[in-house]
Amino acid sequence: MGALVIEDMSRTYLEHSMVIHNFVIKIGNQITDSLCRVFGDSVQYQWRENDDKAVVPDVSIICNMKDRKNISFTGIPRMVMEVLSDSTEDYDRNEKMDIYKKVGVSEYWIVDWRKKQVEIYMFDFKEDGTSYSYLFKKVTEKNKEELQLVMFPNLHITFDELFHIE
Repeated sequence: MGALVIEDMSRTYLEHSMVIHNFVIKIGNQITDSLCRVFGDSVQYQWRENDDKAVVPDVSIICNMKDRKNISFTGIPRMVMEVLSDSTEDYDRNEKMDIYKKVGVSEYWIVDWRKKQVEIYMFDFKEDGTSYSYLFKKVTEKNKEELQLVMFPNLHITFDELFHIE
């Protein structure tokens, strides 16, 4: 029985990693002539608004590469993507979403490879300066042609490219 659990965990990890890899490779190839860069889950951010605690998104697109402190970026990524797993879903949907909203990330993708679904959230500010989030679009197999980066309309990854796990 124990071997099955380990096997299941490694499969989850592989599919989680492949979605990240697919996005970084596809978007990275299109963003080379830009001031922006796309990073996988190897980059950490530290923000005063989060008490300088490190946050490591699965994917981020940042356009202010000079805003760094030691090994961390202090600038705000324009877009962040988290790929859900059983152990991180609650954290990604709640605490991380609140952090990204508070610091001023514009676009937040929550990708569920298990359901083959992308939830695209946008963050904005009310007149009094408080931030809020709203679900801009949910993309599934049924409306897969609608998958599009909102903040980067010239960058493209198809639904099938994102979820190509083989």
